Amino acid sequence: MDKYYTLNDLALMTGLTTRTLRNYLKMGILRGERIDGIWNFTEEEIAEFFDNPYVISGVQAKNRAIVFDFLAQNKKQHNEICTIIDLYIEQREAKEISGFFCEKVGKRNEERIKVTCERNGAYLRVILRGPADLVMEILNEYYHLS
Repeated sequence: MDKYYTLNDLALMTGLTTRTLRNYLKMGILRGERIDGIWNFTEEEIAEFFDNPYVISGVQAKNRAIVFDFLAQNKKQHNEICTIIDLYIEQREAKEISGFFCEKVGKRNEERIKVTCERNGAYLRVILRGPADLVMEILNEYYHLS
């Protein structure tokens, strides 16, 4: 059985807003299926979406913004981590890892945590930013599974 991702899952993966993703749907850049009023996307549809050059540049811009905002913020109210994980892996593994990080951040329903996954062929970049304790928790889970 195929695993489906929602619009919110895709927003977490890309850092793009759901409004932007809906515009991509209207433009035909993103394909999916509405089930009971909720957009659902297969891994294949997401992979096709990530392969679009227009999308790649938008995701890269969001990734840079997360890192730049972290570096530009000189006075923080709490301990914070911004980490970049670069992996050279197979596409199947990239999907699993992207799904892992999005699921962990999504379950926390915590607005202070940002995650984006940028895939380009066999290359995956994950950027994770947020409160130190929450980011470390997610990283520990990831590295204990690896």
